[in-house]
Amino acid sequence: MKLMAKTRNIGISAHIDSGKTTLTERILYYCDMIHKIEDVRGGGAGAKMDHMELEKEKGITITSAATTVHWKGSQDKGIEGAEGGGKDIRVNIIDTPGHVDFTVEVERSLRVLDGAVLVLCSVAGVQSQSITVDRQMRRYHVPRVCFLNKMDRMGANPWNGVKALKEKLKHNAVLMQIPIGAEENFEGVVDLITLKAWYFDGSNGEKVRIEECPAELLEKAQEEREAMLEALADFDDDLMEKAMEGEFDKITDDQIHNAITVGVRSLKLTPVYMGSAFKNKGVQPLLDAVSRYLPSPLTCDKPKAIDSNNNKTLDLIPDSDKDLVAMAFKITDEQFGQLTYTRIYQGTLKKGDQIFNTRTKKKVRVGRLVRMNSNDRENIDSAGSGDIVAIIGMDCASGDTFVGNSDLTHISCEGMHVPIPVIELSISVKDKDAQARMSKGLQRFLKEDPTFHVYTDEESGETRIAGMGELHLEIYIERLNREYNCEVIVGPPQVNYRETINTEASYDYLHKKQTGGSGQFGQVIGRIKPLLDEEKDTEDQVFKFHNQIKGGSIPSEFIGACEKGFNDVMEKGPLAAFPLINVEVFLEDGKYHDVDSSDMAFRIASRQAMRQAIGKAAPVLLEPLMKVEATTPDEYQGGVIGDLSSRRGIIMGSETDPNGEVIINAEVPLSEMFGYSTDLRSLTSGKASYTMEFSRYAECPPSISEKVKKERAEKLAKED
Repeated sequence: MKLMAKTRNIGISAHIDSGKTTLTERILYYCDMIHKIEDVRGGGAGAKMDHMELEKEKGITITSAATTVHWKGSQDKGIEGAEGGGKDIRVNIIDTPGHVDFTVEVERSLRVLDGAVLVLCSVAGVQSQSITVDRQMRRYHVPRVCFLNKMDRMGANPWNGVKALKEKLKHNAVLMQIPIGAEENFEGVVDLITLKAWYFDGSNGEKVRIEECPAELLEKAQEEREAMLEALADFDDDLMEKAMEGEFDKITDDQIHNAITVGVRSLKLTPVYMGSAFKNKGVQPLLDAVSRYLPSPLTCDKPKAIDSNNNKTLDLIPDSDKDLVAMAFKITDEQFGQLTYTRIYQGTLKKGDQIFNTRTKKKVRVGRLVRMNSNDRENIDSAGSGDIVAIIGMDCASGDTFVGNSDLTHISCEGMHVPIPVIELSISVKDKDAQARMSKGLQRFLKEDPTFHVYTDEESGETRIAGMGELHLEIYIERLNREYNCEVIVGPPQVNYRETINTEASYDYLHKKQTGGSGQFGQVIGRIKPLLDEEKDTEDQVFKFHNQIKGGSIPSEFIGACEKGFNDVMEKGPLAAFPLINVEVFLEDGKYHDVDSSDMAFRIASRQAMRQAIGKAAPVLLEPLMKVEATTPDEYQGGVIGDLSSRRGIIMGSETDPNGEVIINAEVPLSEMFGYSTDLRSLTSGKASYTMEFSRYAECPPSISEKVKKERAEKLAKED
């Protein structure tokens, strides 16, 4: 319990190039895990957390990496005048990618974490991927503190950052510090709780000097402190009373810390810190905030498990003496066997234990247990509740639940949201040897990444891969080349279209086959209608079934077969054989035969009824729309907007950042975005950049719909 109270499981998440990995590198340095700071880009060995060769080359994070550090608090680090000594907090950190193509890495990390640091660039503020990351944090109820990075850059403005947090993300964001100096003259921060100035000296910012607030900043600091206390008053009645009476000097530091803790853990407050990770400024106060305000496994929201016996949820208790419940949240296949990253929610996991996989109901043995430090590992004998460790050599899938008691195999940890792939490529190799190596690589990637899909066409023998974007698939093709020595021939990209219905339609279908021998009989009557977002049980639900049979016109034992029959048709729509989405089915009446009715009869009847109804429900073809954010110098704004419009894009708005660059937001069909990076570079002399993520499915214009249907029909005819 004592160790759990001193454990923090946190993720570091942000938009691309906001400085997540650089910040993690500095945290490792100040916690004495590394003795030399390396940078993400440039010479040297590369950042500790970016351990793949591709990550070092491209200067991006592709896979989330885990590490464990110990932070003793600023006071115990020999910083005179600092509070918070004697903490010795163990922090399990997961550094996540920023590119939306690797969004599942962020998703599965946040699923198992208790808190997070949301990193924003203090120049650009809230960007498109910041919004996505924040949505993911809300999905899993993850409390967070915010770090405004890059305070040394031209145009850095913490007040704009707080304004963007409030307006774009609807956070109750409150500054905890104000800057000393700005841009290239950024020297340190003034702590608004103590009104002390923090300076970061030494070649790596390791020598922290705490002095009185500079006289020229005192008035501004007191003004911001009062604004902070007024915001915190909502979380402490006594503090509110003193703030209302203007008795700010009577409010104690402990009261302030307690109010921040309550606000953060209730997700109603986001304290904002600032600094420059690259220039080694402001990281130590952030570590103090993580230790002080983010919850431990004991104080976080109780994680839930689903009991399949009664379909109820139950709380998992972070107690090392209880029966083991753990979840595999990330898998990597390595030379010496599978590495399974595991979060222990309840009980203790020991090397050599026999545990049960609740999905397969099989017993597995824990061979080696390790604590990860990026790609390095430290052997351990056991780990308790609240810990994040890795198991070597155990076969399982991402999202599997493990229990220590065979009586608990009916429970499973709540799953995570896995977005659907939006882009496909066909891939092939020259010879059979390469085919075997490619197959081995694809199987590994399939196991590791739930958003990566592989399809093999039995007729043509063509292998197709699907994922979240061009970069996502490009990385896997590059990895096949490097890690499996496979020179892959890549076919043109294919868009994952979908089909849906626009109106309500009824069905009444009788399946009857009674000519000698055992017959088949089943009649289903009801209606289908479009499934609206507000009626979905989960965010990614595409099919919903309602059993409205009264009086036993169809016996209850055949209802499951009916549901399966309706669902079967969702795999191929009537227009171009793309999957159907967003259909709600109501089964209202029917007939059965005492002898000739069976599961198969009702399943066939339901399939035919569904096809009949979809034909009458105005089916349409849907295409994926992408949210595109292009950043360009002002002089190229017209050209970039014109180009996006020519791609059938809808311009949602534009704004100018403090550096004078224009940020253009648009929604563009994915089919029009292939090769965009090359076109954008040539259009802007290489000065513009863009990010793209899936936004929603929307109806295709008639001309595009006809073209897609024609191409699809030709393709299917060839395969036949």
